[in-house]
Amino acid sequence: MRRPTIRDLAQAAGVSVATVNRILSGTVSVRPKTVQRVQSAAEEIGFYGIGAIDDRARKLSPHHRFGFLLQQSTRELYKLFGKKIIAACRDRRDEIVEAIVEFVDLLTPETISSRLIALGDTCDAVAVIAPDHPIIGQAIRSLKEMGKPVVAYITDQSAPERAAYVGTDNWKLGRTAAFLIAQTTQGPGRIAVFIGNHRYQCQDVSDASFRSYLREHAPRLAVEESRPTREESSEAYRMVAELLKTTDDLVGILIVGGGITGVLRALREVPAERRAGIKLVCRDIGPETRKGLSEGLITAALCHPLEATSALLVQTMIDVVGPQAPVATLQRSIPFEIVTPENI
Repeated sequence: MRRPTIRDLAQAAGVSVATVNRILSGTVSVRPKTVQRVQSAAEEIGFYGIGAIDDRARKLSPHHRFGFLLQQSTRELYKLFGKKIIAACRDRRDEIVEAIVEFVDLLTPETISSRLIALGDTCDAVAVIAPDHPIIGQAIRSLKEMGKPVVAYITDQSAPERAAYVGTDNWKLGRTAAFLIAQTTQGPGRIAVFIGNHRYQCQDVSDASFRSYLREHAPRLAVEESRPTREESSEAYRMVAELLKTTDDLVGILIVGGGITGVLRALREVPAERRAGIKLVCRDIGPETRKGLSEGLITAALCHPLEATSALLVQTMIDVVGPQAPVATLQRSIPFEIVTPENI
């Protein structure tokens, strides 16, 4: 098979032979978009000089260094978030994005705030998953004054200085969870709600809308006061186990924070017929959630589509850096997925 020539590449890319030669030599300025077009054509036809073209494209492409502050390095879900974010940065074609992914294990506002400032010192922009707290809001404010925009990820922040929010519509998520439990239960019963922390906006909004739907459409179901797990599975286990011992009318559980491992452990300890009468809805999906779905313990998981959400997060961070960044806070919502034992 004949090896593609420079003339073949020029024809495939819709440019002149001289333009291809300028890109290969690297001695004359060529517009980045032209280089990218030639790069794509070279990949398509299998041009032998693709390495030189890739190198030129990298040198001409904008470079960004983005920080991502996630939570709890021990949780598989956050590890998965980190992997998908790194992949989304690597998949950028028009920019070179260096991803700095860090985890916070001690979830105090002071710790998160100091880690956020430190990450912002070395990055062009920072994305953060964190409770909405004045101390964290002050860190966001300080970073903005330093010219380092902060994007709230998964859960929003009330600090007006944040540059953007990227996540799902948590009002719709909570009402969808209530719809699923209402449709899969019969007669009166008790619903338990578990959140990680009252300061996570995504959890608090989901909790409120969950109750709103049931008041409107299923008043037969009594919703208990929310129980915070502090994002700890051991705490979730303790509370669910106690609830199962002291009540006989529990028909539904909503958990919108950390602790799903503990909830599933407690359910596995009761007889199968008891478990079958309790509908469990959670959010986001990691290995333990997949296992719970496959066992039929979880009725549904309402999840961020991780690839699409990560890609939107990286694009948003690109949009908020530089002189063309919008003045107003960006709100970018992505539809959640409903995963059940039948479509897992």
